[in-house]
Amino acid sequence: MFVSSIGQDSHRFESQDSLKPLILGGVVISGCPGLSGNSDADVLLHAITNAISGISGVNILGKVSDELCLKEGITDSRGYLSEALKTLKGYRIVHVSISIEARRPHLADHILSIRSSVAGLLSLQIDHVGLTATTGEGLTSFGKGDGIQALVIITAEKIN
Repeated sequence: MFVSSIGQDSHRFESQDSLKPLILGGVVISGCPGLSGNSDADVLLHAITNAISGISGVNILGKVSDELCLKEGITDSRGYLSEALKTLKGYRIVHVSISIEARRPHLADHILSIRSSVAGLLSLQIDHVGLTATTGEGLTSFGKGDGIQALVIITAEKIN
């Protein structure tokens, strides 16, 4: 049996003079300010974490991530994803499809490294991680350059 789940996350950019790095899928992207949030605000990993919560029924972003971030000082979103993966008892992720909406940065040169990073984090072959990026023709605040939005669909297989 297979199940699918959708996850979404979005964050505004920090100010242009911020020293916070932009991180997408665990990859540092230079030339653009970081995203606003208590953590590294990695919208892509947050969206994946939310999609996993849709399968497991255990919400990580919110109470669990706040405790990790604010009480334990863990701001790396890979830690939140790791917690979410622990809740997938009886399921194995077999494919992830990611869509990013942002006017900036231009992501074409980073797609392979982001796919590789996500594949490693989810123990998948890179060909089971799809990633597309769009400006959305400037119709939303993301397409106008105010922040980044990530949408994710995860397919998982029941293993028990």
